[in-house]
Amino acid sequence: MREFRDRRDAGERLAARLAAYADESPVVVGLPRGGVVVAAAVAEALQAPLDVIVVRKLGVPSQPELGMGAVGEGGVIVRTQPVIDAARVTPEQFDAVVAREQDEVARRADRFRGDRARVPLTGRTVIVVDDGIATGGTARAALEVARAQGASRVVLAVPVAPPETLRELESVADEVVCLDAPQWFQAVGVHYIDFTQTSDQEVVALLRYRPGPHAD
Repeated sequence: MREFRDRRDAGERLAARLAAYADESPVVVGLPRGGVVVAAAVAEALQAPLDVIVVRKLGVPSQPELGMGAVGEGGVIVRTQPVIDAARVTPEQFDAVVAREQDEVARRADRFRGDRARVPLTGRTVIVVDDGIATGGTARAALEVARAQGASRVVLAVPVAPPETLRELESVADEVVCLDAPQWFQAVGVHYIDFTQTSDQEVVALLRYRPGPHAD
């Protein structure tokens, strides 16, 4: 089992695998909160602009920890139909959860960016980064958000994820880069020595500086 010291270490290792993308003048976007720490290390190494891409899991009303999809900026909605069917979630229930989480997406985007404008993705290679993936619902939403915002090429980059989830996401991303894909996947945190929760303040601080030629 590969162990990363912390998210910064994971980002530095991931950046080494992504070095060739520096020539494409990419934009690096992280999924909050922990994914932004990994993304910041990648953006620094590639000298690329850094931004956040906000998505939220849609929890089954009777089991909020069970994801039935995800929503993201720009009105993107991803459905996990097998879960919706198995949990017998009605369209009305689904729409109510979507409305609540879309409000949260907008609130969090405002909190993280403040008065800074979103980094334009139109016509750019966009590298979507998280600290790890389990089921892939939020990652899928983030990839679709990047597409909806005009990205010409979308790359998913993560330190660790289960093989079956990566295979599913290969149909959404132009390329998937993952450092470790253990056959017997347990949880993302198992692969880190330090998996301390990232605070909103840390995310805001990381986003204050956007490295690269398009920095503020």
